[in-house]
Amino acid sequence: MIVRPRLHWFRMLLVLHGSVLPKIAFQLMLIAAIAAGITLSGGELLGWKVGLTFVPFSLIGIALAIFLGFRNSASYERYWEARKLVGELLNASRSLTRQYLTWVDHPVDARDFVYGIIAFAHALRHQLRGSDPEPQLRVLLGAERTKRLVTARAKPAMLLLHLGEMLGQVGAQGRLHPQLAARMDQTLSDLTAVLGGCERIANTPIPYTYSVIVHRTVYLYCFLLPFGLVGSIGLMTPLIVTFVAYTFLALDALNEELEEPFGTLPNDLPLDHLTLGIEITLREMLGETDLPQPTAPRHYVLT
Repeated sequence: MIVRPRLHWFRMLLVLHGSVLPKIAFQLMLIAAIAAGITLSGGELLGWKVGLTFVPFSLIGIALAIFLGFRNSASYERYWEARKLVGELLNASRSLTRQYLTWVDHPVDARDFVYGIIAFAHALRHQLRGSDPEPQLRVLLGAERTKRLVTARAKPAMLLLHLGEMLGQVGAQGRLHPQLAARMDQTLSDLTAVLGGCERIANTPIPYTYSVIVHRTVYLYCFLLPFGLVGSIGLMTPLIVTFVAYTFLALDALNEELEEPFGTLPNDLPLDHLTLGIEITLREMLGETDLPQPTAPRHYVLT
């Protein structure tokens, strides 16, 4: 996620870091070169005068803008829903920690329980990003408790099972009123809903055919546009075509980033920062003072 102060309007025109321009620079240069070649040839292709005007491009441009707008809305909806799920993860983690510390009689094992919640947050992040959580789980849970999770495919779900078993043991020992135990189990279910929601977004991308249609239409539009403009604007054709191509290609590239919000690209969610914030909060609720430092952005990017 890009984290930087709002720049002056002129600097906003020139900023590169955090934009998608480096990602589409080659395509823009290719389109500009093709537009320049078509302009120099007077709109001819292999000796044949391509009889296109700007009229069909106006109609196609409207349809293309609608397609891009739909895909942008769908991608941003996935991004925002993912951010709300991470917010619910923070809220449920705080609530479950508070409930255990205040409702359980003699919560001497509170550290193990709360560290299990922290481990769940980190395990969920690793699952969504396809990375290995084992080193971090060993630090939080110890080698013995981690053994049970090493071979599990759904490590966050196994951690929720472990937390449920701990609650069951506390209830069996008479240290937690049954009604309060039921309320804490509901909070655990909230964590399960967060897990399921994140998995749904990660495992169900936007239908591939939408990406194919938009991608093909954008490039075909940009490659043919010089033939429709060269007869009316002449030498300005490469500049105008490149500007139009930047608008469409940048939206297409941004949509690709937003539809997968759990990645590590600059415009994805900063899961490292958010899960570390959960760990700091819960350990502080335990009364610990030796806490990890919050992550700082590197080159204005939080991961």
